[in-house]
Amino acid sequence: MEQVIKDRLEAIGDTSAIDRLRQTAGGDINQAFYVESKNRQYFIKGNQDIPSHFFKAEARGLDIIRDTQAIAVPEVLYYDEPSGAEKGLIIMEWINGKVTETTIERLGRNLAFMHSNHNNRHGFEEDTFIGTLPQPNGFFDNWITYYRDQRLLPQFETAAAKGRMPVIRRKQMESLLNSIDSWFNGEVPASLLHGDLWGGNWLAGPDGEPYLIDPSVFYGDRAFELAFTELFGGFPNDFYHAYQEISPLPYYYQDIKPLYQLYYLLVHLNIFGEAYGSSVDRILNRYAKLN
Repeated sequence: MEQVIKDRLEAIGDTSAIDRLRQTAGGDINQAFYVESKNRQYFIKGNQDIPSHFFKAEARGLDIIRDTQAIAVPEVLYYDEPSGAEKGLIIMEWINGKVTETTIERLGRNLAFMHSNHNNRHGFEEDTFIGTLPQPNGFFDNWITYYRDQRLLPQFETAAAKGRMPVIRRKQMESLLNSIDSWFNGEVPASLLHGDLWGGNWLAGPDGEPYLIDPSVFYGDRAFELAFTELFGGFPNDFYHAYQEISPLPYYYQDIKPLYQLYYLLVHLNIFGEAYGSSVDRILNRYAKLN
């Protein structure tokens, strides 16, 4: 891998020697490296046997978030579009900082400002990824149609193909997909969303400035994003207070939060297996009624 990294750095004009190269956190899906050359520090992720647009989608998402000027993201310096079994890399600036007493509040406020960037339709113009799983997109006039058809349904079909939809779970999922619109109160604005905002996908940079990383962007209900932040923790109360000072959540948020968390639990069921099955079932038992 060191030679591959060296070749890619030369491709972006850094022909100096590599002083340090070590694996680092951030490699749940990819290999991740801290690289220091004579010129600068880099964060580099590598993978192979991936779709050609795997890293391109990540770079595009970071660019879109940066363009809002609402919240910081790392600069992307290079990415591969590999074919077949070729190794591919994405090279970004190295972000190094510590959480300060204002970092969490800034994270909440800045996310709210990012969510204030709207599109006239829900979805995204190209397919993306959630972990290693493909995430189909397209633009839809109706949020619930998009959420049902482009989020829940593909994960349901993947789980069924993997043998992770026993009979009752499958029937409950089918029932929920048929009736999900009854749980929502009309249309919502199509906000720009990070799309995969768990506690490991933000970090502190210089002066404690919060940065978002590893996005899977699309336009949708901002409550969907907030629901995921609550699923596995990692966001203190100050984050939510600061967010709601800018953009209060709707009164019915607590009623629909589990329906939004269901998507990410299905993703985890498909990636990691039946350990997440009971959490899926708990939500289905609440929202899906069988005759």
